[in-house]
Amino acid sequence: MNPLTIGPYELPSPFVLAPMAGVTDAPFRRLCRRFGAGMTTSEMTTADISLWKTPKSRHRLDLDLDAEPVAVQIAGSEPEQLALAAVACVERGAQIIDINMGCPAKKVLKKLAGSALLKDERRVAAILDAVVGAVEVPVTLKYRTGWDKEHRNAVNIARIAEASGVQALAIHGRTRACRYQGEAEYETIAAVKQAVSIPVIANGDISTSEKSLEVLRVTGADGLMIGRGAQGRPWIFRELSQITNAASENTQLEKNELRDIMIGHLNDLHQFYGDLTGVRVARKHLTWYCNSLDNADEFRHRVVRVERASEQIRLTKEFFRN
Repeated sequence: MNPLTIGPYELPSPFVLAPMAGVTDAPFRRLCRRFGAGMTTSEMTTADISLWKTPKSRHRLDLDLDAEPVAVQIAGSEPEQLALAAVACVERGAQIIDINMGCPAKKVLKKLAGSALLKDERRVAAILDAVVGAVEVPVTLKYRTGWDKEHRNAVNIARIAEASGVQALAIHGRTRACRYQGEAEYETIAAVKQAVSIPVIANGDISTSEKSLEVLRVTGADGLMIGRGAQGRPWIFRELSQITNAASENTQLEKNELRDIMIGHLNDLHQFYGDLTGVRVARKHLTWYCNSLDNADEFRHRVVRVERASEQIRLTKEFFRN
């Protein structure tokens, strides 16, 4: 594959981590980069700067200043507000601003943000023009194929974005109405790739190395964005590199390595959030990791119910010892 370049940044890998609210916090991003993710982006953050003082927003704006390019995703519906948020993110160290027009969550749609914007192409243009004009760093766009199956306008949005100066697109191959149901529609992503000259990154249902090859073949995309496929499997980025790069060393995941990944991730979460919140956040990650473990039902049942960080660590070590 050719290198994936966004503005002045040539990514070390064309496989990037999707920003997912409540999932891709700083500890998880660090872990995915360790396994070769070419770029990680902060969790979706509101463009309303007045709300940035909450603990949740502070954690979401904990930027990866040690890993170029530093990418931040913002969401909102007002061009001026998004432009101000972009400037504030750049002042904090962001090197790429990503705009979310793909989130299908009801609380986001109520504010006419996320994928709700796909119904209003004039507003899309106004937002992109405002943000690109406000910052000197590359602006990227993550969006869906349309509002619903009768209103697929991904190609129109792509052309608007390119004309506004957006420097890369990431497309989830479903409409807003589909949410995460059904099969991702890669033909639409292929049409977008044909319509614009800026990099196009395919997203949706990329859960295995074999599927990644199929998606690249069908879409002709410049890169792949991995979301749910990385939950509990951050090593998927290493697998993708191995299957697409003949020079890459073929490394199988050993049981001891999986143990060390889980314990390291738990320690990082407990330190990042503090024990109380860290234990709660860790529960969902532990549940996802259990999908890669044999005979893990009893372990999962116990480890997601304990209240202390030390107990999560003890039970995990105990499971692998046994």
